[in-house]
Amino acid sequence: MSDDCIFCKIVNGTIPAKKIYEDEDVIAFNDINPSARVHFLIVPKLHIESLASCEAQHQALLGKMLLLAPKLAKEQGLAGFKTLINTGKDGGQLVFHIHIHVLGGGNAPLKV
Repeated sequence: MSDDCIFCKIVNGTIPAKKIYEDEDVIAFNDINPSARVHFLIVPKLHIESLASCEAQHQALLGKMLLLAPKLAKEQGLAGFKTLINTGKDGGQLVFHIHIHVLGGGNAPLKV
């Protein structure tokens, strides 16, 4: 956990979020600034700064997160969806705690 990380604060319950899933390893919640009709984040409870910071020991966690995306997308009513992982400042990452954006719904183009 990182004391100044907003996602760590959501994980430990000091900042509220509209959760759609939680288990011992990950949490998923609606994005507070959605870019699509359905836009949620899948976040590991373990603080990892970015995809570039991941190592072999994170392989199972990353796989779990990716396999969770279609399950939660279907539960949110999506037949199709987009996944996105911003990595590093130059890659558009704003919160430096790895997370997967899952977006979809409607016919409008997805803006991310």
